[in-house]
Amino acid sequence: MDTQKSFSQPDAGHLYLVPTPIGNLEDMTYRAVRTLKDVDLIAAEDTRHTQQLLNHFEISTHQISFHEHNSQARIPELVAKMQAGQDIAQVSDAGMPSISDPGHDLVMACIAAKIAVIPLPGANAGMTALIASGLSPQPFYFWGFLPRKKGDLATTLDELADFPETIIFYEAPHRLKKTLQALAKHLGGERQIVVCRELTKKFEEFIRGDLKQVVQWSTETEIRGEFVLIVEGSHETHAELDNDLAAQPLRVQVETWMERGERTNDAIKKVAKANGLKRQVVYDDYHQITKE
Repeated sequence: MDTQKSFSQPDAGHLYLVPTPIGNLEDMTYRAVRTLKDVDLIAAEDTRHTQQLLNHFEISTHQISFHEHNSQARIPELVAKMQAGQDIAQVSDAGMPSISDPGHDLVMACIAAKIAVIPLPGANAGMTALIASGLSPQPFYFWGFLPRKKGDLATTLDELADFPETIIFYEAPHRLKKTLQALAKHLGGERQIVVCRELTKKFEEFIRGDLKQVVQWSTETEIRGEFVLIVEGSHETHAELDNDLAAQPLRVQVETWMERGERTNDAIKKVAKANGLKRQVVYDDYHQITKE
């Protein structure tokens, strides 16, 4: 057990997690500006991008690059600086640090080294999209960026298909169409979704509808900007099968769905969903695959 009193040692080094605007520069807080001016060093995901923000607010603090490609080498250096008494602010290109950047590893290293980690509230794309989506804001499940590989994407979406929570995804413009198609395939075309584009910017836009409609929209629209996807949670329960069938072995359940016209893989998926199991468990049982 460990207790952090963030401001009990004013002469010690601290790590400040400073959110930056996701689009509109007016979303920068007074405290964030002051913190970036007061710290000894800013660890930035992209120093060129962050320099534009610093210039706008007349902040002259020196930067050091800190991103996924150099984080493991950089973390010991940053920790050593804080142990020597320097205050460091970590920023991502937009929004909260440590969400889709290597900041989490830095936070863990600071906690291990007894360095105070001080978070600042501020802009966040996921929450901004959620509260305006019109879908249930609670409970919600934040996922972020989905896997890029097709197999990993399919496995992930199959696992998320039964989640009752509203789900938050991030997506880049060049991958949006394929992601929407995958969501429709694995979650069902009737599932409600809100596509949130260019949040807080001049061309902010919310596209609301079911996945089937939004997939069609994506094929007819030039995809530009950054996206947050807010997806309705599942309303189905694990009691999708009738009680008699649910009491049968998994293999029998799969065969019953196949007799009703489902293909093998789709039958396996339905049985997994109905029983609250991972698809691979049902697949192995049906094909009598044993793992040592």
